[in-house]
Amino acid sequence: MGQHFLKDEHVIDKIIDALKEDDFGNLLEVGPGAGALTKKLLAIAGVHFKAVELDEEKVDYLLQHYPQLDGNLIHHSFLDIEKPFESPFTVIGNFPYNISTQILFKILEWKEAVPCVIGMFQKEVAQRAAAKEGSKVYGVLSALVQAYYDVEYLFDVSNECFTPPPKVQSGVIRLKRRTAPLKVKSERAYWVLVKTAFNQRRKTMRNAVKSLFTAEILQDDIFNKRAEALSIEDFATLTFKMS
Repeated sequence: MGQHFLKDEHVIDKIIDALKEDDFGNLLEVGPGAGALTKKLLAIAGVHFKAVELDEEKVDYLLQHYPQLDGNLIHHSFLDIEKPFESPFTVIGNFPYNISTQILFKILEWKEAVPCVIGMFQKEVAQRAAAKEGSKVYGVLSALVQAYYDVEYLFDVSNECFTPPPKVQSGVIRLKRRTAPLKVKSERAYWVLVKTAFNQRRKTMRNAVKSLFTAEILQDDIFNKRAEALSIEDFATLTFKMS
């Protein structure tokens, strides 16, 4: 199922400590697996907790070992579920690496309801989500996630902390919803611009996004740059000039 189960108590405690830095009333764990995080999450007082797990064997195991999950365990793919709470909720998880980027995009669909996310990802995905302009790994994922969330790379996690050890390193990041939304012409314009710009990231912006602007606007100096040099604020400002 692409899952590697966390076994290192020190890492688990660091994730829980990061989670507790913010207040929350509802909590969704994605991919609880064998329950290493779940055990500690269930112990947090005053929180309405739910978990979503696709693997049937793991669902049976979790219900057997944590009977308090009965009625709060969603046996489904996270990518296919409806919003699990009526009111805002925090998302946490050791996310299955084969769908981790899709998980972030699913969370963006729920951004109004999800003020905070703490997740473990394959290190490259975590770095891309947190990357700033000028970085080689800054790209579509960075610019789209950071339009709505401030992303903080918290710490690395060695592959030795898992059973079985994955072939890749991991990283934990925290997403906190931006206090001031990015000012854009429209959400669609921003997404189209970012995706078009990074689709041909080796080209200058002038060549990569020429279909989206008039010849006159394309004379602006900013179009001499490549997409990776533009901040999310630069992209946002450019949306107002799109034709």
